[in-house]
Amino acid sequence: MNSTTSTTLSTTMDSGFVTVSRYGESSAPSRRSTIACVIPAYNEEETIEHVLEALLTQTRPPEVIHVVINNTTDETFYIARRYAGEHFHTHHDTTYTTYVFVHDIGKNMNKKVGALNYGFSKVCEDFDYLLGVDGDTILEPDAVQRLEEEAVAEPRIGGISAIYTVDPRASRGIVSSFLTTGQRAQFAAFTMDNLLRGRNMAVLGGQCSLFSMQALKDVMTANRQATPWVNDSEVEDSLLSLQLRSIGAATKVSATARAYVGGMHTVRALDGQQVKWNVGAIDLMWPGQRSTTAGQPFHPNLRLRWMENISMLFNISIRLGFVLLLAAALSINAFVFSPWWLIPPAVATVLNLRIAFSIKGRRPRDIWFALLFFPAEIYLWMRMGHFVRAWAKFFGKAQTDNWAAQAKAERGRGAAFLTPVLVCAVVVSGAMYAWFQQSAVVQSAILSLGWPVLYITTLVMTLLMLRKVLRRHRGFTV
Repeated sequence: MNSTTSTTLSTTMDSGFVTVSRYGESSAPSRRSTIACVIPAYNEEETIEHVLEALLTQTRPPEVIHVVINNTTDETFYIARRYAGEHFHTHHDTTYTTYVFVHDIGKNMNKKVGALNYGFSKVCEDFDYLLGVDGDTILEPDAVQRLEEEAVAEPRIGGISAIYTVDPRASRGIVSSFLTTGQRAQFAAFTMDNLLRGRNMAVLGGQCSLFSMQALKDVMTANRQATPWVNDSEVEDSLLSLQLRSIGAATKVSATARAYVGGMHTVRALDGQQVKWNVGAIDLMWPGQRSTTAGQPFHPNLRLRWMENISMLFNISIRLGFVLLLAAALSINAFVFSPWWLIPPAVATVLNLRIAFSIKGRRPRDIWFALLFFPAEIYLWMRMGHFVRAWAKFFGKAQTDNWAAQAKAERGRGAAFLTPVLVCAVVVSGAMYAWFQQSAVVQSAILSLGWPVLYITTLVMTLLMLRKVLRRHRGFTV
C-alpha cells in the first residue's frame, strides 16, 4: 500500500446553509450547525464498510467524512476508497449531501492520536462540530441527529458521547459469546453510573463522541498544545475529557444516541485492551509529574475511576481472603458453614440482573449471564487480573508501548494475560506453605482474626451493592 496515497475531492463546501424542499416547493435557506466526521482506521477491513454505510444513512449525516488510515496492513484503504466522493441521502423530504475523503497516512508513530489530529487539521476551520468515530463502531440510524440536538441545546457541552454496547451478533463461538456478554454488562454498569450522575461522562470515548470545535480549540490554547489530542496519556480520550472539564466545558453522555462498538473476542485481546485502559487511567489519577501532563487525582472526572479502583481492591481482598481462609479452615477441620455467606452472592446476582434488564435490546444470554452468577463472577475475576497487571505495570515503571501490546494481543500473540493466574497460584501456594509451618495456636489465632475482618469487609461491599440495587434508574436504558 502506498503510504502517501490520499484519495480526495476538490469540492467547495457551502457555508452551512441547506435548502429544504417539501412536496416540490422550495423553502428559504435556514442555518444549521455543520459536522465533520473523522474516522481513525487501523486494520478495519472487516468493519469499515459497515461504519461508512451507517454514517451515510443517518437521519442527519455529517457534511463531510474523513477516513484516516494509519499503520494498516490489510485492505482497509481499498475498501474505504470505494466510498470516496459525493453522497446523497434523503430523510423526511430533506436531502443531505456528504463528501467522503479517504487518506492513507502510512506509518504513523502517533497511532490513533496522530490519525485524529490529521483529521482535525482537515476540518478545524470550516465546521462547528467534530464527530469522532472508531473504525469498528456502527452508529444507530439517528445517533448523529440526537448528539447534535443535545449539543446545540446546551452550549456548555464541550463533548458528548453516545451510549456504547457491544453487538452480540459479532460473537464467534462460546468464548467470544461469553466475553461479549461480559463486556456488554461492563459497559452497561459504567454508563448507568455516568447517566445517574447528571449524565456527566468521565470519559468521552473515541468510539463515538461529538466535540464542539470551539471547545477543542480552547483546550489547545489553555494547554499550549498544537493539537487537541496528545500522546501524554495512553488513554487520549480520558485526557481530552479532563482538559475539557478543566476549561469549564461539560462532558456528557447522551441519554438516547447509541452505537455498537467492536468487542474483544479472545481472552488475550481483552486483557491487552483492558490493561491499556487501566494503565492510562492510573497515570492520570496518580499524583506527580510523569509526562508533560501531571497526574490529577482530584479532578472531578476521575472520581468514578477512583471508586472503580477502590471497589476492585475490595473485590480482590474479599475473594482472595475467602479462598485462603476457607482452605486454611478446611485443612484443620475448623470450617463451619453459615447461610449468611449466601447473602453477598445473592445481592451480587440481583445487582447484575438489574444491570442486565437496563440494557436496551437485551438478549436472553444477558439475563442468564447475570442470573447464573458464575459467568459474571468469572468475568469479574478476569477484570481483577487486568487490574493487578495494570497496577504492576504502573509501579514497575516499565516503558511499554501498550498500544502495540494490545495490537499484538489482538493478533493472538503474547502470554502476558496468564500472569495474574500464575501470580495467584504462587500467592496461594506460598500462603498455604506458610500456614502449615505454624503451630496450632498460631493457626487458631489467624482464623480468629481473619474471619471477622473478612466479615466486616464483605458487609461493607454488600451494603454498597445493595445501595446500587435500590437506586432508581430514572427511566434510563443503556
